[in-house]
Amino acid sequence: MELGKGQKIPLNENFLTIKFQRPDSALEIDTAAFLTQSNGKVAGDEDFVFYGNANHNSGAVTHNNDDSIDIDLSRIPRHVEKISLTATIYDADKRRQNFSMIRGAILKIFGSRGEIATFPLENFSVETAIVLGEIYRYKGAWKFNATGAGFSGGLAALCNNFGIEVTNAQPPPPEPPKPKINTQRERTRREKITIPPPPKTREEPPSSKKVELRKGQKVSLIKKGSTLGEIVINLNWSQPQQKSGFFSRFTSKGIDLDLACLYELKDGTCNAVQALGNHFGNFDYPPYIALDGDDRTGAVAAGETIRVNGKYVDRIRRILIYTFIYEGAANWEEAKGVVTVNCPGSPELIVRMDEYGSKKHTCAIALLENVGGTFSVEKVVEFFDDSEKMDRAFNWGLRWTVGRKD
Repeated sequence: MELGKGQKIPLNENFLTIKFQRPDSALEIDTAAFLTQSNGKVAGDEDFVFYGNANHNSGAVTHNNDDSIDIDLSRIPRHVEKISLTATIYDADKRRQNFSMIRGAILKIFGSRGEIATFPLENFSVETAIVLGEIYRYKGAWKFNATGAGFSGGLAALCNNFGIEVTNAQPPPPEPPKPKINTQRERTRREKITIPPPPKTREEPPSSKKVELRKGQKVSLIKKGSTLGEIVINLNWSQPQQKSGFFSRFTSKGIDLDLACLYELKDGTCNAVQALGNHFGNFDYPPYIALDGDDRTGAVAAGETIRVNGKYVDRIRRILIYTFIYEGAANWEEAKGVVTVNCPGSPELIVRMDEYGSKKHTCAIALLENVGGTFSVEKVVEFFDDSEKMDRAFNWGLRWTVGRKD
């Protein structure tokens, strides 16, 4: 079957082969697997399987010369809850390369009886590393999640995200000669047997860049150190131009857009942060999400802002950013709503509410999901009659009642 982003399927056999396939390209791609614990981190460097550590000590995961990865689920150690399958571009910053240069890439999963599933990989921009998919335990069984989330920091950012510290250590002594090492590809691999250090300099820091997301596109925020910094999510919009004359008294007096979010914590707690009902959240305590004020006019230059405490990203499972029209007609085209997501060290992400014509009053804008200890940000922009119907579409399970602002 062909999978879409976020789709999950059960894995009904133990031995799998994962292949990242793409048309011929000048980009040099390396695959890897991170065997992580329940906290999203590896227990040690041996749980990072790549070209320099091709065989896990349990025998459960093997990295092959053709960049495919063999997995025997029956031999996965008990401390491992998830296997994150990744792809990176070697020396991407120096070569000025990223995954937007690749078209037609696809992840394939094979079992003992042949191909199980495929997952097309597309809609990437500045990313130099991708979490292709995740194999994870669920109620005693194994499942696969088609992730397709990207990082802008290359292999170094990916390693740091999964708990591996990348340093400028000297490479180990050369290994003894092995048979069949005469191909150019194998010679290149012998030169790269250590984790590449992070770039010493950048001509332009990532924070100065902006990425405008396409619908369905996912970009992961970059960690600086062990946690994310403060994540600032801002909504800004314009008021419709007021008409003059006799009929102006019967027209809308403006639009009051409210920024809000649904959240789900790792402990199962689910709720909403919104001005309606004075549920403004809390930045330093659960849910670690806070709404700053309520702009009822659209005239405040700063718009409305939700702040997420990145220190506690490991306690948050997902966040759905949405807005609803508290007052005024549903004229999304005139409102020209724009959401920006800012996180230290990551490009500014821009999500435009650019699907017009809907008369529905609620719009799901962006979905933040915890992937490997950071947030993957996906543009959604989907309209609903009300918050309750949006809740059902995203399986939040809250009870909704009619409310008003004080």
